[in-house]
Amino acid sequence: MTFKHHIDFVKHRKKFYFSSLAIIVLGLIFLLVGGMNYGVDFKAGTSLDITVGQALDSAKAEQIFKNAGVEPAVSTIGGESGDRLSVRFDDILSEDTVKKIKDEFVATYGDKVSQEVNTVTPDMAIEQRNKAIIAIAVASVAICLYVTIRFEWRFAIASIIAILHDAFMVIAFFSIFRFEVNLPFMAAVLTTIGYSINDKIVIFDRVRENLRFSKLKTSEDVAKLLNDSIWQTMSRNINTVLTVLIAAVCLFIFGSPAIKLFALAKIIGLTSGAYSSICIAGPLWYYFKHKSLGSKKKAAA
Repeated sequence: MTFKHHIDFVKHRKKFYFSSLAIIVLGLIFLLVGGMNYGVDFKAGTSLDITVGQALDSAKAEQIFKNAGVEPAVSTIGGESGDRLSVRFDDILSEDTVKKIKDEFVATYGDKVSQEVNTVTPDMAIEQRNKAIIAIAVASVAICLYVTIRFEWRFAIASIIAILHDAFMVIAFFSIFRFEVNLPFMAAVLTTIGYSINDKIVIFDRVRENLRFSKLKTSEDVAKLLNDSIWQTMSRNINTVLTVLIAAVCLFIFGSPAIKLFALAKIIGLTSGAYSSICIAGPLWYYFKHKSLGSKKKAAA
């Protein structure tokens, strides 16, 4: 499957830069004002997964928590027949309170009630948050080193900026819409980084091949080479992204509530990665390359 040139990505690069910058600035504002909506993994509290063996009634569940003297910060009904309730409390519940909640559910729904408890202390929350940040930082640095070794510095810098763009896009969307941030979210960010660099390597590998047979004398030559390389790899990029994107969308639609936010983060990251590979990384390489042509002309003069 081949594509004809319909869009000059170099010509419209400023529009792409402005669009991305607008989302990034908006995300930064929300991030600085409201921060992230951390889940129980990164914020002290208690989460309960309660299965009752029959369809749950949200009003009854709410009354049960009132009887136990607690109020969940987040409450989600899921499961194949709506028989599973996932709740999160910003406070750490005592064993007596947890037992009281279970006893109330047993009294209402019978002996088939089962309960899973996950409690995170403040120290554990901070430790997990720090380790997650370190994992993302190490992965990013390792990928940057790989690209630097495999390609020249212009490719590496363009890829690094575009990868940071993709990771922050996921963070920005979760900050703007107040989606919960937990360990699966961090896994989705790491996955985004991996798929993002793959898209960029495909395009830059073709650019490098075309460079061997090209004599670049003007900025127009550089722009033509980049546009040709992008369109030559367009079908491969679309097929790769669509394959993974379809799987992520299916996870989001048909998956359990616990995995929906992970799937959503992957969808955002994959979309951003495909976009940045073509509209951000490529034009950034063009900027560095045509600047070097100007430097050579000045040196020759």
